[in-house]
Amino acid sequence: MQKTHVLAIFLLLSVISLNAQTYIKNVSILDVENHKIKKGQTVEIVDGKITKIKSNKKIKITENAEVINGDGKFLMPGLTDAHIHFFQNGGLYSRPDILDLRGDQSYDDEIDLTFSTMEDKLHRYLSYGITNLIDVGATNNLLKKRKEYVNDPKTPSIYMTGPLLTTYKSKVYNDLKDDTPFSLIKKEEDVVKYIEDQMQYNPDFIKIWYILDKKKYDTTEEAARAALPLVKKIIEESHKRNLKVAVHATQRIAAQLAVENGCDFLVHSVKDEVLTKDFAKLLKKNNVILCPTLLVSVNYATSYAQSPELELHELRRGNPHQIGTLMDLKKFLKTKDSAYSKHVINYGKRKVPERKEDLNILLKNLKVLADNDVLIATGTDAGNIGTIHASSYLTEMETMKKSGMSNWQILEASTINGAKVLSKENEFGAVKVGLKANLILLDENPVEDLKNVLKIHRVFNKGEVFDPNKIVVDTPADLAQRQLNGYNLRNIEAFLEPYAEDVEVYDFPSGKLKYKGKDIMRERYQSMFERVPNLYCNLEERIVMRNTVIDKERVTFGDREVEAIAIYKIENGKIKQVYFVRD
Repeated sequence: MQKTHVLAIFLLLSVISLNAQTYIKNVSILDVENHKIKKGQTVEIVDGKITKIKSNKKIKITENAEVINGDGKFLMPGLTDAHIHFFQNGGLYSRPDILDLRGDQSYDDEIDLTFSTMEDKLHRYLSYGITNLIDVGATNNLLKKRKEYVNDPKTPSIYMTGPLLTTYKSKVYNDLKDDTPFSLIKKEEDVVKYIEDQMQYNPDFIKIWYILDKKKYDTTEEAARAALPLVKKIIEESHKRNLKVAVHATQRIAAQLAVENGCDFLVHSVKDEVLTKDFAKLLKKNNVILCPTLLVSVNYATSYAQSPELELHELRRGNPHQIGTLMDLKKFLKTKDSAYSKHVINYGKRKVPERKEDLNILLKNLKVLADNDVLIATGTDAGNIGTIHASSYLTEMETMKKSGMSNWQILEASTINGAKVLSKENEFGAVKVGLKANLILLDENPVEDLKNVLKIHRVFNKGEVFDPNKIVVDTPADLAQRQLNGYNLRNIEAFLEPYAEDVEVYDFPSGKLKYKGKDIMRERYQSMFERVPNLYCNLEERIVMRNTVIDKERVTFGDREVEAIAIYKIENGKIKQVYFVRD
């Protein structure tokens, strides 16, 4: 009892000491506003705020303070994802209004999943150095849920609106009460009602889904102007309550009308035409920030086509279970849903080139906006099908670079400009005295290569310091799912990553060792990935017992199909032994 008491006091004192005074010594600081690197600096942090920044030679470090060696490292603000949705999980079942698979997974189950996995999502964001999130369309229940994380240092700060105020609402979302992500506005009286509904949950801003009824009107402009009175009313009522307004408007005329009538934040770019300098000047004149969300539409199409384009870091660090669902249309090809699945897959294959052509327009428009000094904020639209929470962020940054933006511009868009979305630039978004010490300490310079934002030595958040590799702890089920995802995507590196270097593969029940080591595994599976058509493993059932995972699988090899059971033994965070039982 006495030892427990002493340990508790020690831990408490350790936290107080860390929060009281911490120094990052002799570090290179990224000045994201002026696009400069300041070398040889020491940063003092007290109670989670930056209190001093001085040359390493001119600062006196307090005795007994926590000192972090910054030699050869780069300190920058924590990243901000300025466009996410917690009401969506990122997997194939996230949007039943767009892809209706409720016969296979009820939407109630999907809603439950948003709450049960929210903490996991937040931990994954922080492990990526994302210390601030802007949810541009949630629910009243999620507004309530986020209060649980306000003081949790292991989670980013969350800025959130409630349900999107919209001129269109799918029947899928009827009767969901405080779990609905959409509030249908038919008349001006609805505007006040639904804004007041949100106000009791303290939203940080209001979001408009400016969807045009193209069937009812001859032109896009007529449809946009028909909905404009309600859009104007929402903006007016929100501003009366000192709330900024974000607007979803992907047509140029709708975006223009929203800006002319007072919106503060365009959460997507325009994709129906190439923008002009005049449009850029309008945004700049009205101090409107734009979030381009370049990849979300492509991700929908590639997911439908059963060819999601995920980078290795996404397969390693994104939620493996949501990534795993992205290939579920293949398993439905042999069920009662086969006709629907074939239709969706063929639709996706047709849409992939169209969506990539849309991406080319978005990239051209981003270049026009950036060249004319419009404030750009990096955002992913994470939660939509194929856009996985947290892991999609770097891929979005790298796609922004294809527009011609410089690395400095993208880093600015990913930090201080995210803070400016909600006028929080005096709270976070830069390494400056008086701001929150929401920071990331990098081993290599991200100005030279954006991929270096993944080379995180430490994350500073809400007064505490984290090793990014210890924020998310893989479960045995996570490891089994990650290798399965790599298998189904024929990505040899993603497939092998969860395995130990000296992995042992056995037959069961004989216990005969088939082979040992990743090198042999690489040879066998790389060859199979290259030569076997129609390769797919459908997970039918999974049992987890401590460090053992037992998967019942149905594996397709071309025209052949076999049933198998795989038993995975986990040691020290890797798959150490595998036993295969085949029919």
